[in-house]
Amino acid sequence: MANHKSAVKRNKQTIKKTARNKAIKTNLKNNVKSLRASIEGKEKDAATEQLKTVTVKLDKAVTKNIMHKNTAARTVSRLTKQVNAL
Repeated sequence: MANHKSAVKRNKQTIKKTARNKAIKTNLKNNVKSLRASIEGKEKDAATEQLKTVTVKLDKAVTKNIMHKNTAARTVSRLTKQVNAL
C-alpha cells in the first residue's frame, strides 16, 4: 500500500493507464480477428476495408506505447500480404 501522497497518485494513474491500454488492446485483437475471419471466408472487399481500419488502429497503438513498432509493422505486413493474395 502506498504511504506517500505521490505514491497514491502514481497508483491511481497506473490503474487508469492499465484499463485504457487493456481496452485498446482488446479492441485491436477483436478487429484483427474479424479481419482474419474475412480472409478465411475469402471476402476480398470486406477484408480490404477492415485492413485499413486495422492498420490505423495498430499505428495508434504504437504511438500510445501499447505495442512495439516492429510488432505492429510485422502484423500489418502479414495481413496485407494475406489480403492481397485473395
